Amino acid sequence: MNIQKTINELGRNAKAVTQSMRLLSAQKKNNALRILSKNIQTFSQEILDENKKDIENAKTNSLPSPLINRLTLNPQSIEELIKSIEIIETLPDPIGKILEEWTRPNGLKFQKISIPLGVIAVIYESRPNVTVDAACIAMKSGNAIILRGGSDSFFSSNKLVEIIMKSFLEADLPAYAVQMIPTADREAIDHLVKMREYVDIIIPRGGKNLIERINSQSSIPVIKHLDGICHVYIDKYADIDKAKKVLFNSKMRRPEICGATETLLIDQSIKDYALNLLQPLIDANCEIRGDNYIHSLNKDFILASEKDWSTEYLDKILSVKIVDGLESAIQHINKYSSGHTEAIITENSSNFTTFYKNIDSAIILQNASTQFADGGEFGFGAEIGISTDKLHVRGPVGTEHLTSFKYIVKGDGHERS
Repeated sequence: MNIQKTINELGRNAKAVTQSMRLLSAQKKNNALRILSKNIQTFSQEILDENKKDIENAKTNSLPSPLINRLTLNPQSIEELIKSIEIIETLPDPIGKILEEWTRPNGLKFQKISIPLGVIAVIYESRPNVTVDAACIAMKSGNAIILRGGSDSFFSSNKLVEIIMKSFLEADLPAYAVQMIPTADREAIDHLVKMREYVDIIIPRGGKNLIERINSQSSIPVIKHLDGICHVYIDKYADIDKAKKVLFNSKMRRPEICGATETLLIDQSIKDYALNLLQPLIDANCEIRGDNYIHSLNKDFILASEKDWSTEYLDKILSVKIVDGLESAIQHINKYSSGHTEAIITENSSNFTTFYKNIDSAIILQNASTQFADGGEFGFGAEIGISTDKLHVRGPVGTEHLTSFKYIVKGDGHERS
């Protein structure tokens, strides 16, 4: 395979259908999503069979268990995929919306109208569900998409793309609305990130090394999904029982996802409750790495290093620190956070206000698990990723975020003096 020739052809094909994609009606897009839902259900066993190949390869290659968890599909996750598609179908069409309109004193009428971005390239690693989420979100927002899955999810992703393409063709969508790069060779990414004449936006979703590499090499704008070093701060005004439940869910529901809490901060005034707060995690075999005080509470706790405060574990590991009040918690988070998601457990509304105003992260929660950092939980149906950028979108990236706009100006023989 000539990889450069293949990637260029994918780019040309995608660019060629952008006008057709831009003109798709809401009805046609929603029909495509309904057909896809039906076909994923029909071919669910084939999807699971292909996923087993990926799992077997992952075990043969000794991938860490958190990565295998992210890779694994089962009947429940198939149902979740279908549910996400159905929610995306119910969302308002994000294209052609009048975002703003006004009239100038001279009588000129202005409108700001939403439009698709064009061609989106999504590069991701071991999450086969991203294949479906990204394709559906891009199509609903009138964009053509080029997908590049990782080698870990090669069989699963290719089967899903086969079903997506079949479904979209059945719905009379353009043939190249969705395309998959047919190789996991890294050379493909090297060519993809240079195709400015064909691709409008690159969205990488994966490990820090992948994203840093793409960001440094790309000549195309990038919407970054960086690592999720998420924090929970338990304030002195916290309800301890509530804090215990939220903390456990934030870390242990799915430790391998980017919205999982990696660092717990406990207010100095309630440090005597630390062991009580941590006990459910200990019982669930979560490794605790703590500062000197936390380390002294249990012989099995590991003394945290400086590196721990800036590590995304994606595993059953939690770093824990006692902080001297709200301001110290804010300082710690602003120093070590990746700008993804932070939570404060407090019954004090003034402290919450201070917390969210002073922390520069995409998502701030009060008395709720950091694992709500998910497009589905925001009502977006799904997400392509959680953007830690400030331009062009921040937080979960859904259908309305894969749009730009243009201005329409209407006059009546107006001339400028």
